[in-house]
Order: sequence, then C-alpha cells, then structure tokens
Amino acid sequence: MNAEMIAALRELEREKGIAFETILAGLEEAMASAYKSWWKQHHPEADEDLIGVRASIDPESGDLRVWLQQLEEVEHEDPETGEVTTEHKVVSEDEVEVTDEFKGRIGAQTAKQVIFQKLRDAEREMTYEEFAGREGDVVTGIVQQQDRRYILLDLGKVEALMPASEQVPAESYRHGERVKAYITEVRRGTKGPQIVVSRTHPGLLKTLFALEVPEIEEGIVEIKAVAREPGHRSKIAVSSREPAVDPVGACVGPKGSRVRNVVTELRGEKIDVVPWSADPGTFVANALQPAKVKEARVDPDTQTAVVIVPDYQLSLAIGKEGQNARLAARLTGCRIDIKSETQQAEEGRTPRPAPTPAAPEPPQPEASEPVVAEQEVAEQVVAEQVVAEVADAEVRAPVEAVPEDASAAEDEAPGAIADEAPAEEPAEA
Repeated sequence: MNAEMIAALRELEREKGIAFETILAGLEEAMASAYKSWWKQHHPEADEDLIGVRASIDPESGDLRVWLQQLEEVEHEDPETGEVTTEHKVVSEDEVEVTDEFKGRIGAQTAKQVIFQKLRDAEREMTYEEFAGREGDVVTGIVQQQDRRYILLDLGKVEALMPASEQVPAESYRHGERVKAYITEVRRGTKGPQIVVSRTHPGLLKTLFALEVPEIEEGIVEIKAVAREPGHRSKIAVSSREPAVDPVGACVGPKGSRVRNVVTELRGEKIDVVPWSADPGTFVANALQPAKVKEARVDPDTQTAVVIVPDYQLSLAIGKEGQNARLAARLTGCRIDIKSETQQAEEGRTPRPAPTPAAPEPPQPEASEPVVAEQEVAEQVVAEQVVAEVADAEVRAPVEAVPEDASAAEDEAPGAIADEAPAEEPAEA
C-alpha cells in the first residue's frame, strides 16, 4: 500500500459514490485475513484458533501495519437458559514486520479482490436504495427473457421480474418489446436487489392516468377508487377539488385522447370513468354506468344496495356475465341487488301470506298399566271367538255339500278296490 493507492481510492469515492472509509475498512479486514493465512503456512504447528491478526492502513500515506494477537477461550453461561457459549479474548498482541513478499504478491491480489468486491456491493446497495423508495411507480422495461413462469425486464441497471400471476393472460410479450409495469416489491438478494413488477395491479391504471392527466398530478382531480379485471374492463371513480373542473372530462380529455392513450397502453382494456359522490346511493348509481338507474337505496349497516332500473336497462346494468355489476360492487364496496321496474311492481302487488297459528294438539291421557292389561285381555277374547267361528264353519261345510249318491259310491268303492287288488303272498327265502 502506498500513497498512489490512497489516491485511487479517493477517485473511486468521487466516481462511484463509495465512501473511502468503507473501502479502507474492507481492505484492513482482508489484509488481516490474508496475513493470518500466510502466517499459518509458515507456522503449521501453531493452533489457528488461538491466533488472531489485526491490520491497520494509514489513510494518508497508505502504510500497512499488522499485529499478531494471542487469544484464549472464555466460556460464558446464560443464567436464564443455562446454555454455555465460548468466545475468544485477546490476551496480548505484538506488532510484526510485514515482509516484502506479503506486500508484493499477496497484498496486491488481496487488495484487488477486496476493491472489486466492495465496488460490486456498493453498486448493489446503491441500486437497492434507488428502487426501494419507488414501490408504486411505473417503470418502462425491455423484454429480455420470456418463460412460462416469469418474464425478465431490463430496467437499465437492474432486471425486473414479472411472475405469471402478475401477467395479463390475454397479452403476449415479444423479445425486445418495451413494456410499462408497476413496481410491487423491492427486496434484497444474493446477486443484488430483486424487483417484482406487475401488469395486473390496479395501481398501474391509477398511475397511468396520473401520467396522462395534468390535473391529477397537480392534485385538482383525485382518483377515489379503482376496480379492475385485467385485460377486460375497469372502472375508476374520480372527484374534483374545484367546482369549475369536471373530473370525468379532465380524465377523458379532448375527444377522448387521454383515456385513449391509457387504453392503448393496456392493449384495448375498456375503461369506465364515473364521478365519485359522498352519497352512497348516488355513488352506486354512478358506478353502474353506462346503465341508467331509476332508484338506488343503500343500507349502511349491511352495506347492501337495492337498485331499480328500467326493464330495457336490466341487461346493461348487469353486464356480460355480470361484469358491470361485479365491477360496480368492487368500486363501491357494497353488495348490489339489481331489479327491473316490472320485478319491483310484481313484488309490491303480491301480498305475502300471513302466518297461520298452529292448532294446539289435544291432550292425550297417560297410559297406565291396568288399562293396557284390560285391552290385551279383550283383544285375546275376540281372537278366540273368531277362531272358534271359523272352525265351526269348516266342519259344517263338507256335511251339507256331500250328496246321497256320492256317499253310496263311497260305500261301494272300498270293496271294489279290495276285489281288484288281492294281497300278495310273501316271497320264499
């Protein structure tokens, strides 16, 4: 180290914006680590854990001084957890002479590596500080790499990442194309700051209008609320702080030029600009534009709105697949129930049936054991009488039905059968 090195470090401070003290402290730490490694090669028998090195560089002349330290292990016990930790304490240190070998080859390599590393770290830190305060801004980047999971945008000093969840499905991005995106997050990374951008965030629409409408930038016109379905349709509610300025006309611009520029940037996304109102009913009616609302009633307790529209405006108020009503609900924060005039009239004519009181049930006597026994005995007597009557009927029926000729035939039949079938004699064994 010499005076020329100090002058070079001062020049880096002016050009790159890196503090001279930061580079000098990094060089001292690097020189101490390099000298310890070099000393260990010449003294392999020494205990590396008990040897420390401290280096110092004169900020004026650049002279390097090194001290060799003797360390000892000291144990500390945490009184709350009982955990024992070990740390090294400096017992003594002696200044050693820095040889020309270390100053020449080893010192030059170490200084080069440290300076380059400090430059990279300083540039990353400066880039992070530059973009850390820009969350919510719109940046223009060039598409560098396209993948199913993400898209990389070149912002100049750093690259921005656009995840698939922050991309509009209907949009296609080509390599080398310029795209405007909204910065949602800036975080530190191992290879520098990581910037996450979005094309679907509602803040993108709000910021694009602020860039196109001077009244918004000056604070005369304010965007109160934004509801967006990326790639399809959006609604914004605007108000004016000056009565002479029309907020909707200021956002639309002469012959629709201002809103047309925003639509072009969003690649054809439809935008409805509606006036904001402090009255919830009026605001809900405005949010359903372009449909014409006859009446709007809002319940502040339940945040529910009942809207009456003409019959021919019902489909327009609801929108394609309920899109208009859905965006109006997001814009106002209310649950919107849309009815036509005919539906409202039918509900008013149809009387609601009055609830009929339920008839009281007659009291039932409590069953007791004697009553149950008498019922069982009576049922048994009736069953025995029925069985006896059936048996008498079966006995009388054959006697009355058999004629006299049939009984005579029965008397002759056994004799004839006996004459025709004589008994067989047993066979001899």
